[in-house]
Amino acid sequence: MNPAARFLLISALFNVGVSLAQERPNVLFIAVDDLNHWVGHLDGHPGTFTPNIDRLAGRGVTFSRAYAAAPLCNPSRVSLLTGVMPAHSGIYGNSETLREQLPEAITLPHYFRQNGYTVKGGGKIFHRGPEDGAAWDEYFHSAKESKGPEQKTAEGKKTPQTGMWAPWGPSTSDSAMYDARIADHIVTELKGEHERPFFVAYGTYKPHLSWNVPQRYFEMHPLESVVLPTVIENDLADIPPFGRRLAVQVMDTSNNRNHAAEGGDHANVLRYNQWRPAVQGYLASITFADAQVGKVLDALASTPHADNTIVVLWGDHGYHLGQKEHWRKHTLWEDGLRTTLVISAPGFGSNVRSDRVVSLLDLYPTLVELAGLEPREGMDGQSIVPLLREPELPWPRPAVSTYGFQNHSIRTERWRYIRYHDGTEELYDHDVDPYEWTNLAATPVKDEYREVMNQLTRHFPEVNVP
Repeated sequence: MNPAARFLLISALFNVGVSLAQERPNVLFIAVDDLNHWVGHLDGHPGTFTPNIDRLAGRGVTFSRAYAAAPLCNPSRVSLLTGVMPAHSGIYGNSETLREQLPEAITLPHYFRQNGYTVKGGGKIFHRGPEDGAAWDEYFHSAKESKGPEQKTAEGKKTPQTGMWAPWGPSTSDSAMYDARIADHIVTELKGEHERPFFVAYGTYKPHLSWNVPQRYFEMHPLESVVLPTVIENDLADIPPFGRRLAVQVMDTSNNRNHAAEGGDHANVLRYNQWRPAVQGYLASITFADAQVGKVLDALASTPHADNTIVVLWGDHGYHLGQKEHWRKHTLWEDGLRTTLVISAPGFGSNVRSDRVVSLLDLYPTLVELAGLEPREGMDGQSIVPLLREPELPWPRPAVSTYGFQNHSIRTERWRYIRYHDGTEELYDHDVDPYEWTNLAATPVKDEYREVMNQLTRHFPEVNVP
């Protein structure tokens, strides 16, 4: 081939590649920290007010049974962003780092960047800021690299009425909040010029503790109207010792670590009559986070890219507010793992709900397929694009969740089976026991339940990286 012909061929191939890249959908990737399923469109809890997340659900598919791969920020986020479950990465807590455990991993934003996308983000996507430097063209920071000034006056604060450490209550203005400042960066980015398809990631820090947000969000949830979670007394009576140990953890504000204590956080909350104010703080913080999400969604809607952008919103795990005598996450029960997942994608359904069990591990292969990119090998999740097309499609694949080495939970549409590292077990039948009050694996175990557990055991990871 002569040089002139070769040049024409290369130019033609380049132009085809540019054309394909321009036709690819954009991605708006929204992570909401510590958001369980307490959103309006899921009826997760009475009084929840999330009009913007609900608006997104009205334009897409919501997954009512979405579960985290781990009930803790770092392992949940790393697993979602690499497609590798905790048992296969060895990332079980917040101390392990991505590159120490998975030095060769290509993260989700990095893969989009490799495929011609402009990739930018801000807020909490990974547990530690941008984490994967190769993934980002730009990462937005606020004036100070912190969660915001509201934290400085809130962490470790004791209420004058009780003397209890109570990190909830009205705080400063919206504009002073870190989530709001990062949302402003995201809004500016979305409204800018885009020569290539974009992947823009926005991560909120709320409703993570502390639950200190501006007064107006508390006024949306008057204390007298706050409904407490449905619980029973002595819910831990049939739980194995290791499971009880997880439930009675308390937060040590001196070093921001958890440790077991008599009665745990729940006993402390009850002792100082703080249950209702705490739930109010969580609800107010959810509504604050929803308002920031709304600013970002409004910005996208005002651009020419609105009809060609995949929007995915997810919470990184569940959250307890007294259920099973526990607070925060760190458990393998329903409330520690169930979260919010909404996907709105061009060409798929609107205001649709799927009740099939899915995992946050499924997001990586799903977004790759939706964007028309080459599928990647080694994914522990599975694309749920078929469920976007047919939300009621039979989907026998369970959600596998892990908290620490060899502690696993299997969730199907009917069952939750937990097995801890010491061999102790829990089994719950969600057809009759949605709150997981009765552990069917408590001795003596009936033959029919032992058979169920034997069948579910085959879904546990065969490899558990120390």
